[in-house]
Amino acid sequence: MSEGNPIRTVDAIGAYVRACANLRVAWMETLWSEGLTSPDQGLAIQSGEVKRILAGAEVEAARYRSFLSDERWSNLSKAVAEAEETIVSNQFWSWLVNIFTLSGAERDLLLLCVAIELDPRLGRVLAYLADDTAATRPTAAAAAALFGRPDSLPCSMNNLTKWRLARHADGDAASRVGTQWHADEAVVLSVRSERWVESTLNHRARFIVPEMVRPLPRLHRELLTQMLADVASTNLEEVDGEAEVVLIGPEGSGRQTLAAQFAASLGRDLLSIKTPFRESASSSTHTPKLDDLISAARMAHVTGAILYWRNADAVSAQDWLEIKRLVGLRSLRGVSVAPEMAIRSYTLLPLSITQRLEVWAHYSDSQAPVVVRTQRLTPAEIRLLAQSPAGVRPLVALQHSMHDLMQTLPCPYTWDDLVLAPNLYQLLKDFEAQVNLRWDVYETWGFSRLTHLGQGISALFGGPSGTGKTMAAQVIARSLGMQLYRVDLAGVVNKYIGETEKRLRDVFEACERSGALLFFDEADALFGNRMQVKDSHDRFANIEIDYLLQRIEQFDGVAILATNRKNDLDTAFLRRLRFVVDFLNPEFLERRILWQKALPALAPDGKRITGNIDYDLLADAMEINGAQIKSIALGAAFLARSADKLIGMEQIELSAHREYAKLGQLLRASVNRVAQL
Repeated sequence: MSEGNPIRTVDAIGAYVRACANLRVAWMETLWSEGLTSPDQGLAIQSGEVKRILAGAEVEAARYRSFLSDERWSNLSKAVAEAEETIVSNQFWSWLVNIFTLSGAERDLLLLCVAIELDPRLGRVLAYLADDTAATRPTAAAAAALFGRPDSLPCSMNNLTKWRLARHADGDAASRVGTQWHADEAVVLSVRSERWVESTLNHRARFIVPEMVRPLPRLHRELLTQMLADVASTNLEEVDGEAEVVLIGPEGSGRQTLAAQFAASLGRDLLSIKTPFRESASSSTHTPKLDDLISAARMAHVTGAILYWRNADAVSAQDWLEIKRLVGLRSLRGVSVAPEMAIRSYTLLPLSITQRLEVWAHYSDSQAPVVVRTQRLTPAEIRLLAQSPAGVRPLVALQHSMHDLMQTLPCPYTWDDLVLAPNLYQLLKDFEAQVNLRWDVYETWGFSRLTHLGQGISALFGGPSGTGKTMAAQVIARSLGMQLYRVDLAGVVNKYIGETEKRLRDVFEACERSGALLFFDEADALFGNRMQVKDSHDRFANIEIDYLLQRIEQFDGVAILATNRKNDLDTAFLRRLRFVVDFLNPEFLERRILWQKALPALAPDGKRITGNIDYDLLADAMEINGAQIKSIALGAAFLARSADKLIGMEQIELSAHREYAKLGQLLRASVNRVAQL
C-alpha cells in the first residue's frame, strides 16, 4: 500500500505532529507572554488565564486566528500545512482511516496515539502544552487542541472502540474529552510495516484462497448449495447482530473445507482462525479472549475475507454477540454441538462409501484399504491414512487422543485362538460381517430407510466370567482393524445428578468420532432394570437408564456390551441390540482344545516343555472355563520350571488344587494318573 509514497507513514505522522506541536508551543508562549496562562505550570493560576477561560470559545478562536495571521509564525503555519498535506495524501494512512470509517476526531486521536507510541518523548510535549506534568497520554481534548480542530468535540469514538484500534483507561468513558488513550499494538505495527499486521494471530490464522480449494472434492454439495441460496438475498457487508452461519460436525469432518468452498463461490478468500487460542492463568484449558477474537475480525475486515472460526465451541455467547456485530454474515464458525441461538446452522453428515472413496482417490493413486469402505472415517482421517506408511495405515488413521473415560485394550488374539461351540463361533462371525458390510447394505442397497434413528451395530455378550467374552471382543476388533476401548464404568457413573448422562454422551460421541469399537464390561451396572421410584435418587437413576436406551438406539458406532448377569438387564434395552450372544462354560471337546492350546508340547524355540499329558482326562475331570484353564496351565509352568522339569500331570494337579482353593472348592478327582517321562 506504500507504493508511490515518497515519505514513510511513520515519518509523515512524526512530521505532522511535530509541526503542529511547534506551532502550538509558539501559541502557548504567546499566551504566557501576555499573562494569559501560567508559564511555570505551578499550582497557582493567574487572573489573566481566568479571564481568558471565562471569555468563551469564540473569543479564544478569534485570538488564535489573530495569532496565525502574525508574520512571525508564518513559517510554522506553512510547515503545518505541508505536513498535513503529506499525511492526508499518505496512501496507507488514508486507507487505514477509510477502512475503519474513522471520524475526524477519531483520526486525530489515533494519529496522536500512534505518534506517542513511536516516540514516547512527545508525551512530555503534551504535558508542556497542557500546563500539566501528568498529562503525558493522548486525550481527545489534546488531539483537538494540537491539530487546531476544537469544533470536533465531543466525539463518541465509536469506531475506535468497536475495532479496538485504541484503548482508553479502565473506568473512563470513551466520550469524555479528558479520557486517556493508547494505540493498539496492531495499529502501531501496521503503521511501521505499511500493511495490516496482527501479531496475536501468528500460527493461529491461515488464508485459504479460492485456487487452493477448487481441486478438492465437493463432499457436501447440497449443504453448499443451500448455504449460497440462503445468503443470496443478503448483503454480506450488512452487519446483522442476529445472523451467523454455523457448521456443525466433529473435528476433521470437512467444516473448514466447506467454509473455504463457500467463500470461493463468493469470490472471497477464507481466513481460518484456530480457536480457542489463549491459555487461562487459572486453568490448563484454553479460553479465547474477546480482544483476540476482535483481532481476527479486524484482519478479515481489512482483507475482505470470509472469517471462519475453527473449533469455536468454547467461545461465550456474549463474545459471539460482539463479534457478530462486527462481521455479521461474513463470519462462519465450526462447532461440534449446535448453539442454542443459531439462526442458520448446517450439519455435516458422515461421508458415504462413495464420498470416502472420492477423498481417498484425491490423496492416493493406490487402491483404498478395506477400512475406508467399512468405517465412517472423516476426510481428515482418510487423508492421514493415505499419507501414512502402508504398514501402519489402519492404526495411524484411527489413532486418537485417549478419552479420560476409556482405556485401550490390546488385541493379540485371532480367530484361531478362540475356542467356542460352532453355533456361537458362527454368530460372532455374522456380527463381524454386519460391521464390515453395513454401509454397503445401508447405502448401496438403500436399507438406511429402516435405520432412521441410528446405524450402529451393538451386541451383548452374556455369560459367566472366564468364558471368553473379552477375548471375543479383542478378536473381532483385530479382525475388523479397529481399536478397542474399554469404558471405565467407575468414571462414567457419577453421584451428581445429570453428570452420568453427560459422561455417557462423551463416551458415545468419542467412539463415533474415532471409529473405534466400544466395549462395556459389566454392562449391568449401567444398563440395569428400571426401579420403582421411592425417592429422587431412584427417579434420576431411571432418567439415566432412559437416556441410555435412547442413546444406544441412536448410536452410529460399533459397541459390545459384556455382562455376567444378563437377566438383570432392562428388557427394553435388549430389544435395541442387534446381537445377543450367550457365552456358556465350555463342553468336553472345547475344554480339551483349550488344554491343548494352553499346554503345547514345544516352546517357541522348538524345545520340548511338556511331558506325557492326558488332555482327555483333564477335560473330563475338571468342568472349568477357559480362564481357569489358562490360570492352571500358567501355575503348572512355573512349578515345572522352578523344579527344572517338564510340565506334567503332577504340576497340573497341584496348580489345579490351588486354583480350586481360590474359589473355596476342592478338586475331588485326581488327574495325576500318568507317570512323567
